[in-house]
Amino acid sequence: MIKKILIVVDSIDIEDSSGSKANVALIKNLNKAGFELFVYHFTRKNIQLKDIQTFEIPEIKWSGLYFLSRFQRVFSRNFKVNLAPFFEKRFGFSFTFFNDTKSISSALKKQSFNPDLVLTLSKGASFRSHYAVLKLPHLHNKWMAYIHDPYPFHYYPRPYNWVEPGYEFKESFFQELSQKAKYSAFPSQLLKEWMSSYFSDFAKTGIIISHQNEKYEVKNTNFPSYFDVSKFNLLHAGNLMKQRSPEGLLKGFMLFLKNNPSAKNDAKLILLGGASYHSKMLEDYINNISEIYIYNGNKPFDEVYNLQKNVSVNIILEAKGEISPFLPAKFPHCVEANKTILSLAPYYSETRRLLGEDYPFWAEVDDVNKIAQLIEQLYQLWKQNPDSLLLNRTDLESYVSVDYLQEKIDNL
Repeated sequence: MIKKILIVVDSIDIEDSSGSKANVALIKNLNKAGFELFVYHFTRKNIQLKDIQTFEIPEIKWSGLYFLSRFQRVFSRNFKVNLAPFFEKRFGFSFTFFNDTKSISSALKKQSFNPDLVLTLSKGASFRSHYAVLKLPHLHNKWMAYIHDPYPFHYYPRPYNWVEPGYEFKESFFQELSQKAKYSAFPSQLLKEWMSSYFSDFAKTGIIISHQNEKYEVKNTNFPSYFDVSKFNLLHAGNLMKQRSPEGLLKGFMLFLKNNPSAKNDAKLILLGGASYHSKMLEDYINNISEIYIYNGNKPFDEVYNLQKNVSVNIILEAKGEISPFLPAKFPHCVEANKTILSLAPYYSETRRLLGEDYPFWAEVDDVNKIAQLIEQLYQLWKQNPDSLLLNRTDLESYVSVDYLQEKIDNL
């Protein structure tokens, strides 16, 4: 029976990325499930989690790797030459990556916590904690590697996939990881199947541990000036990467307004999150359409979380493609908010799989006419009774809950 878990994680700063938010939610729910935790983190900030033992891993600053990483950074800044592709093509990773993973593995060698399970968590394109534990064979028989996204990048589905410098080193790293970790975990069923098609051992060791619904308490419940709670509000919260274009959503919303002129008085579309790749396209909407509010940047998590619970509809927008195996980190927040989810995703997507094939409020991300029709349906339901837009999915609430998480770990 697993009672004690050592967690090795890149960051526990919920303000730095959606990945860190998801990691902290998982950590807190493991604590609520009754497991004794010790969290080793490389956040480079003194962050404490309530009722959980944490240790900030110090960066090794007296080593050849540290010197080389800083030299590379200063050289690139002063001479405007990016040396990273050159070195990564020869070594697979940056000097900073090697120094960071060495810092993590050195700290783990000194720790005295005797866990039943070692869980590695990471974020974004970084799997530093995984690489560090891979270098510690004495932990492999109790190691669970949590794979939050496809890796390496050339294994991403289109339109995300591209080939990185040193891709063969990264591929070898994950091949070894898939063979050495006793368990692997994935936030989605589709992601496990996707990664197992490249690394067959994941099919044998993999379990599904969804992103978690951690009960977050809002500290500031005041609404920002751009939000009127009495209106029909649709919210997309999250970064709009190059592959996640909001153009279909914006055109669909404009078509909805054209077909329903009276809705201009009480309908509003809100987009919050970095969207630098789409800045030019967004300019006309930002400057000329009062029914649309766009903030191209990061808002505090507290503010966004409060809005998710008080809008009429939460939007989950994914990239145009044949498949989207990702489970968005905000999915549990949207389930907890108990508001209808407008899913804009490929036919084969984890979000659509969980919502169900019969879920009515789904469209391809560029299907302008259908998006307009769905918004109109939602608007008419809201006008009749705002409570008719409650999600009311107890099955999904259970799926992202502490009890389900505890059952998964207990069954290992």
